[in-house]
Order: sequence, then C-alpha cells, then structure tokens
Amino acid sequence: MDYISTRGQAPVLDFEGATLAGLASDGGLYVPREWPRFTKEEIAALAGLPYAELAAKVMAPFVGDSLSYDRLLELTTQAYGRFSHAAVTPLKQLDHQQWLLELFHGPTLAFKDVALQMLGLLFEEFLGRSTQNLTIVGATSGDTGSAAIDAVAGRSKVDIFMLHPKGRVSDVQRRQMTTVLAPNVHNIAIDGSFDDAQAMVKRMFNDKAMTDRFSIGAVNSINWARLMAQVVYYFAAALQLGAPHRAVAFSVPTGNFGDVFAGYVAAQMGLPIAKLIVATNVNDILHRALSTGDYSAGTVTPTAAPSMDIQVSSNFERLLFDLAGRDGAAINAQMAQFEAEKAMSLTNAQREGAAALFVSARADADEMAQAIRWGWESAGELLDPHTAIGIHAARAFAASGDVAADVPVVTLATAHPAKFPEAVERSTGHRPGLPDRVGDLFEREERCVDLAGDYDTVAAYVAGLAAPKV
Repeated sequence: MDYISTRGQAPVLDFEGATLAGLASDGGLYVPREWPRFTKEEIAALAGLPYAELAAKVMAPFVGDSLSYDRLLELTTQAYGRFSHAAVTPLKQLDHQQWLLELFHGPTLAFKDVALQMLGLLFEEFLGRSTQNLTIVGATSGDTGSAAIDAVAGRSKVDIFMLHPKGRVSDVQRRQMTTVLAPNVHNIAIDGSFDDAQAMVKRMFNDKAMTDRFSIGAVNSINWARLMAQVVYYFAAALQLGAPHRAVAFSVPTGNFGDVFAGYVAAQMGLPIAKLIVATNVNDILHRALSTGDYSAGTVTPTAAPSMDIQVSSNFERLLFDLAGRDGAAINAQMAQFEAEKAMSLTNAQREGAAALFVSARADADEMAQAIRWGWESAGELLDPHTAIGIHAARAFAASGDVAADVPVVTLATAHPAKFPEAVERSTGHRPGLPDRVGDLFEREERCVDLAGDYDTVAAYVAGLAAPKV
C-alpha cells in the first residue's frame, strides 16, 4: 500500500514511512493511494471475531508489506489487552433505535486510546529497525494528549512534546498528562487556543531548521496510522447490529474530523453505513461547511466540551481531497486560500459528494445539558458533554424522518463521564466517579511548563530537550 499527500507534492511513502512522517512535507495529509475494498462475503466473515483479531483483519490492507499479518496480530493483541472491558468497545442499547458505542475503556478513559495504544507500538516497532530517534510534537484539546503520553511514556528513541491551551482542558484531562513523569514526556501549556497550538505543530513540520535536526512525528489525527485504527470500531459495531445485511448510521462528536473520517473510510471499504452524523457544539465550522458550503473559521468559544472547541478541522482536508477527484493541485490551492484568509467555499462536487453520506447538527449548551439529562433519566446512562452532543444529533436525525425506523443509530461515546464531572453533575445531580484504576489521579505530582503562545518560544524549548535524529 502506497501513501500519497492530499497536496500532491510530497514523496510517496509506504505504511512505515507514513506512520513515522505524520504530516506530509508539502503540508498535506497522507492517505492511501486507493481504498481497499471488502466484499459482502468478506465483511460477513468478520462477524464474531475478538476485537484484536478483527483489528488485524481490517488494518492488514493498509499495512501492506510493512508488517506480516502475524506480527500485526501480535501488536493488536498487545494494544487492546490493556482495556478494562473484554469487548474493548462494547455496545449499549438506549432505546428502540439509539445505541451507544463505548470507546472509553482504555487507560486514559477516552476514545483516543483505541488508536494511540496501537500507534505507540507501531512507533516502537519501526524505530527498532533503525538508529533513528523520533520527536513527537502534538497539540491537544484534551484527550489526545493523555492518550498519546500513556502510549509512548518510557519508550526508547521517542520524546513527546504535548501542547495544550492553558486553562481550556478539564482538570482530569490536564492531570492525566501532567502527572506522567517519564523523562521522555514534556507537557507545555500555551497561552492561546487549541487552534493556536495545532498551527504551531503544523509549522514545526515545515520548519527546515527543526526538521534538519530532528525527526518530527505526529500523534494527532493528521497521522494516518491513528485513523486506520479508528476504522475498526465502526466494523465492530456494525457487525454486531447486522452488517453487512443491515445498514447502520453513526453519530460522531466532532472536532478535528478524524473520528468521523474513519467512518468514511469504513464506508469506502464496503461497510454499509446509512449516514454519518457530524455532531458539533457552537464551534460549528463543520456544520456550516456541510450544510451551506461555508468553511470559514470564527473565534473559538470555550465550552463544557473542550475537545470540540476547534475552528480548524485538519482532517476535513482528507475528505475534500477525496471528493475533489483526488486532485492534489486543486486541494493545495484551496487550502492555501483557507490558510491565508481563514475562509473558503466548498465546490459543488465537494458539497454533493459529502451530502451522499454526511449530515450535520449543532448543539448549544442547553441542548447538550438536555441530552445529558435524557441519557440519565431515560436510559440510566451518564454521558460526558461530547457524547451528549452526539446523542442530541442522533435523536434529531432519528426524529427527522430521513432514516428508516429499523436503521440503528449508534453514537460514539468518546469519553468517560468522570472526565467532566461538573458538567455531568449540573445536568443530572449525579457526580460520576473515576474508575479505580485512575482513582488516585488528584494525589499525583504534576509537571508542566507554561510558555507564551509564540512559535519561536515553543520551537526553542523543543530543540533544547529533544534528541537529534541519530
């Protein structure tokens, strides 16, 4: 399997190269040259497999010759052996049509663990084949940071520098990052928003002064391997609900567009997905783009769902590339306009292509709170704010009449409610407790550095601590 950049100018890489590179050298994102396709019979044969084996089967076409199938299965078995639920991503039924896919049973209580536990092992596997050191630089609006840090803490040949917007992540999210004291882990709180942090990360990938000295790698969903791992749970849920003989709709709390793009990939592989519902909060750039074609960034509004407080959704570029006939030059021009003006319009082909699979919905603070209450009062489930926004969108979609009553609607539960106890308690009167495995989180020592929201300051800090390429 070859990987090409959405902007058409970076070198073609294999899976190993794309995993270690993260962002493409032309500023684009790597995607497979073509989507692998499963037949209906091949999808049916996946039913009933343990999660680790299902993961190896779904990932194998993307991995190509970079790993043998047997080695891939060993890695998936190791990655998902740390999850607290034997099903890894269990399904729960909420009512006759609504379902919840729990993605928070990993070590840091968020869906990012599903991908990043695997990505950490892939880094270790590929770095073990060379003398190369890897400097991971990432931005987080909450959950990516803790999941990535857990996945690579203490691993050889890897340093990780994680930027988060100071004061804009929950206390649990912050502590899950800053209480990891491994010498290769460096937490940075910056003055600014997640979008500011993400822009610094992207700039570093294209800063020759940095890339000449360090091998810069990515754990954000700009890294293809992370998205690949997320494709698996769409298969897992749909197979349990009758695929390939029955279509399933998915509602996805969405910020950077990576999680829902993994659903798009599953659909390209042949999984029968009725609709992908893009659920946003008031930072609704994706809702506006999909409903009106207006992809323009506004000011980030802090909310109780901080992982969605984003106005620049990096992975949206992957979808636009696919819907533009995979024309790298056209996407390069389109994204250059957006980066210069913070605004652009989708083409007719992009809008029509997206509408074939995607719908979107927006939830404000009251609607989010109402969804949290509904989950508790109607189904006995405590929902974190992000998941609640997904539930709001899922229920609105089911009530719209645009989907048949016999089509299951699955909301991705992206975080454990205990990561956002205040918001959950305000809506339900019940304060969710942390699971026993992280119950001492607030007693642990923290380590973090505060830096100005200035690229040169952050780059100098990374350069002073990171290990050179070799």
